[in-house]
Amino acid sequence: MSGQTVRVSRILPASCDEVFDAWLDPDGMREWMLPGTVKHCEVMLEPRVGGRFHIFMSSARAEYVHTGEYRVLERPSKLVFTWMSSRMDQQETLVTVELFARGEQCEIVLTHERVPVDHAGKGLAVGWNQMLVKLGASFTKQGASGGLA
Repeated sequence: MSGQTVRVSRILPASCDEVFDAWLDPDGMREWMLPGTVKHCEVMLEPRVGGRFHIFMSSARAEYVHTGEYRVLERPSKLVFTWMSSRMDQQETLVTVELFARGEQCEIVLTHERVPVDHAGKGLAVGWNQMLVKLGASFTKQGASGGLA
């Protein structure tokens, strides 16, 4: 498969176990998987290798559907899943999430491969970055409240 690769990374204020779990928690994902102007997110997951996911996002201007299948779930260091999006004409792409312990924090490296050339520009990286910022903020809220946000 051809296409472009988009890579983003960030240090998060959580352990790799916590970050790994966040990717498999539909309730939590509804709070942080909100790029740009997206205000609503519905998430359905089958968190197992071969399991499927369905993510519906909506903003005032548009609706987006993302689906895929989990290929690798290696706790607490790696998730690999296919990603098909209504924004990319349902072409199958591949997302790899790698987690590295950095003291008490976790470095997340997200690599999105096989991205159609016309979608690989700044917009996709910006969207993933916005979600990672919100993911990091969700751990700050958890710590402040002593539990889940």
